[in-house]
Amino acid sequence: MKKLFFRAFFVFFFTFAFFSITAEDADNSDKNQSLSDLPTSYRGISLGMDIESVKDVLQSDPLFGYRGERDLSLLPTLNRSSIETAGVSFVSRAWFQFHAETLYTMILKLNTDKIDYYSIYSHFEKKYGQPVKLNPQRAIWENETTRVIIERPLSVKYIDLTVFNELIEQSNTEKAASELRRESFVDEF
Repeated sequence: MKKLFFRAFFVFFFTFAFFSITAEDADNSDKNQSLSDLPTSYRGISLGMDIESVKDVLQSDPLFGYRGERDLSLLPTLNRSSIETAGVSFVSRAWFQFHAETLYTMILKLNTDKIDYYSIYSHFEKKYGQPVKLNPQRAIWENETTRVIIERPLSVKYIDLTVFNELIEQSNTEKAASELRRESFVDEF
């Protein structure tokens, strides 16, 4: 009787352990899978869109207070421009940055009187799994092409990593050239 009880317990224990490990692996693969599905758009505005298309969507969307060209500002570098606009209700302000007329960054400052950090964070965690980086100020989800950042008090940033990394590399190259010119100037003394 004891042997039968022991065998039944042994079989039950290992069966339970096997299924719980399998379920955990499935959960982890779902979360890893969902990281590859990070959002690249918000309300019809997608990373990679041209500037005119973004203006059209902003103008037709009642959540944004975009009024046309006067909200457009040029950044002090070649091939870069941005659109800054007020929002209505849940979005207080929004910034859209372009490189070579292509959208590569969206920043949405959300109205903390109407929505809180935890609600947005919980939604992202449920939908896309654990963030790849987390600290008290921000949570970051990232895959090969996109980075989504939720920052306190409450903003959501969508970044096209391909363009962003190219700009960082270009900036580093320009800094290195500037440093060489500086050293050359100092050497003239």
